[in-house]
Amino acid sequence: MREIIFDTETTGLDNRADRIIEIGGIELFNHFPTGNTIHIFINPGDQKVHPDALAVHGITDEFLKDKKPFADVAEEILTFFGDAKWIAHNATFDMGFINAEFARIGLPPILPERVLDTLSMARRKHPMGPNSLDALCRRYGIDNSHRTKHGALLDSELLAEVYIEMIGGRQAAFGLSTVSKSNQAARGDMAGDDDEVIAAVLERPRPLGSRLSQTEEQAHEALVAKLGEKSIWAKYANLD
Repeated sequence: MREIIFDTETTGLDNRADRIIEIGGIELFNHFPTGNTIHIFINPGDQKVHPDALAVHGITDEFLKDKKPFADVAEEILTFFGDAKWIAHNATFDMGFINAEFARIGLPPILPERVLDTLSMARRKHPMGPNSLDALCRRYGIDNSHRTKHGALLDSELLAEVYIEMIGGRQAAFGLSTVSKSNQAARGDMAGDDDEVIAAVLERPRPLGSRLSQTEEQAHEALVAKLGEKSIWAKYANLD
């Protein structure tokens, strides 16, 4: 199962007028990072960065003036995402902007069934909150001390760690398959986080071989090294 954990930064809050200026994403395969990422800064044309947005992400109009417009990077974005699930924190916001940008250049929207909102997941799992990305990092012991401002790729890296923890942590990254709720009920399992699928550990007579190519494994190792020893991926890499 292929998933893309992604985030966007924008010129403001209104997707009818404001524009995406940064998108970052991390590819997961069976809940495990492959090392493949996307990170693009985007020229918003005549739309200026609102001062409130600038205070959040620090991306200036001057920095963006030589970047490509969304129309010139849309194909790269769609190729990277492919048929994967789009996963974001407060996905309604990000997908509102994504689909508004697609509409401006005559492309169809990403349908809701292809989107997973980790904020909704967190609210179901932790109804008393808080459930911001920073709060969830604290809850799960994920180091976000280097997050002084929002950034699409950095936030995607942190969200990937949070997402794995919310669906079961290490076991989810190594031994989980998805079963329907009807199968879960028949087996009497009690675990479950998402409305769509339930993750359950299935015993096998022999372990499955890795589906990652040598190049993908090397890319993953490079990503783990970049994230540092406090990252949960570093813990996974040390497992037998």
